[in-house]
Amino acid sequence: MKQVLPSLGAFALFAFASILLTQDSAAQQPAKPPTQSQPEATLKVDVKLVNVYVTVTDAHGSPVAGLNKDNFIVEEDGREQKIAVFDKESSQPISIGLAVDTSLSTRHDLPLEQAAAKRFAHSLIRPVDALAVYGFNETVYESTHGYTSELKRIDEAIDHIHLGAATALYDAIYLVSRSLDKRQGRKVIVLITDGGDTVSKIDYKEAVRAAEEAEAIVYSIIIVPIEASAGRETGGEHALIQLSEDTGGKYYYATSNGQLDQAFRKISDELRTQYLLAYYPSQRLSFSEFRRIDVRFSGVPDAAQYRARHRAGYYSVKSDF
Repeated sequence: MKQVLPSLGAFALFAFASILLTQDSAAQQPAKPPTQSQPEATLKVDVKLVNVYVTVTDAHGSPVAGLNKDNFIVEEDGREQKIAVFDKESSQPISIGLAVDTSLSTRHDLPLEQAAAKRFAHSLIRPVDALAVYGFNETVYESTHGYTSELKRIDEAIDHIHLGAATALYDAIYLVSRSLDKRQGRKVIVLITDGGDTVSKIDYKEAVRAAEEAEAIVYSIIIVPIEASAGRETGGEHALIQLSEDTGGKYYYATSNGQLDQAFRKISDELRTQYLLAYYPSQRLSFSEFRRIDVRFSGVPDAAQYRARHRAGYYSVKSDF
């Protein structure tokens, strides 16, 4: 014991002196800028692949095919990203949630909507694709009982959607988005509605976030145009327009069977000519939960005439549901 105690004391004295020297040295160093003292989490690299589905259209709104990887620049929060995966989406499978408004306000148009929806499914769905039919009034119900590529089953499901009294549009967007969330490949929501919402338990922001988290591209076919009635509440229609633009989709107005078919045909054409740009996010210096995405053209002679539509961004943390 007499030999151990002095050793421990000497060790303690040495450790104490080392601490003093370290503190003195640190005090002499210049103060770091506030940006460098932020939590280390802002510098971590997210290894999750981010998929960006891009639709390119020309000055006439027609889809543009034939572009390659070098023709695109992808940015996240203003920082250019390296494209890790590039693909032309014509061969990629699609999952489509088709949601039809069956409230009383749409009762005169429902037969036309059903016929047009069938033609759309027959023209687009391949064996590798899948579609689920939803009807929504005061409730939201799935008529196909799951996603399917069987056209007979899809036709029967469209025939069996039925009228109700009210409209739960945002509930429908939320539930269809959640059904798409775990599916692989491209995910699309097609809404056929007059834009009104009267009884949803989910609000607009929740519905939008669900669609964005599912990486769903939303196409809205608004069956009653704004100019049809000076006294019409247009808030729901404007919300659909914003939702479509934020997810990389598009909105259409349809006042006749011909316009309804034309809207479905344009959606089908776009889905056949989309591009996939995927990247692993580089360093992040922002605390924002939402990461903003931008896509620009490079080496394209007519770039000024082209428009790239894609989702506005994504959430780095997904909601619990």
